[in-house]
Amino acid sequence: MPWVRAKVRGSQVYARADAQGDLVAPGGRVEIRYQQSDGRLYRAAARNVEITDSTPLPDDTCGPAEEVQRAEKGKPEPRSKGAKGAKGSAPTPAPEVAAGTVIAYTDGACSGNPGPAGLGAVVLKGDQRIERYEYLGKGTNNIAEMMAVIRALEDMDPDQPALIHTDSTYTIGVAVKGWKAKANVALVAELRAALARHPRARLVKVKGHAGIPLNERADELARQAVELRSSARQVVEGNGDD
Repeated sequence: MPWVRAKVRGSQVYARADAQGDLVAPGGRVEIRYQQSDGRLYRAAARNVEITDSTPLPDDTCGPAEEVQRAEKGKPEPRSKGAKGAKGSAPTPAPEVAAGTVIAYTDGACSGNPGPAGLGAVVLKGDQRIERYEYLGKGTNNIAEMMAVIRALEDMDPDQPALIHTDSTYTIGVAVKGWKAKANVALVAELRAALARHPRARLVKVKGHAGIPLNERADELARQAVELRSSARQVVEGNGDD
């Protein structure tokens, strides 16, 4: 089912709509998302949802999510169980890092969704720091996030232990949690196959835009790919893992 861009009480949201861009409001309430991949689903009264762009967006604009229950008056809003480790919630606890482990941070960017898309990846491998950005043409955030992980894996040896950090709930969900891919089926299969070739690689969920230096750098590289409409890869001796 498509999405449209809208506002709810002044906040930008994505709202469920039909193929003509009209709100879908069973029972007078519209499914909305404040973030595309934060794992949280909300519902708002149709009268409070103002469409700002009626152009229908594809179903995979927003990733899978669990509904957040409305809090009772005077009580804090409960956290959706499915949102652990999602953007805006507590990240996955940092795992222990064994000696020789490759550390990677990946991110995707998209100007519009779909729109011009790019990926960024930072890989710390021994005494090397590998940075790359890649312009992907027209795509979605989910495509860019998954491609970033695939590219990071290409810079790793299959038998090396690796921790790949991503702020994409969707990527982790379809890659290792068994989420069924409703879109991007071929790319999801490619991602799973790449991970299968690296049995010691592990995806780690981090909170996006939280000041984590290498995560911010991966985001910067992804946005650079979109801005420049180009791709590049650089290897620096001495990983400078700040």
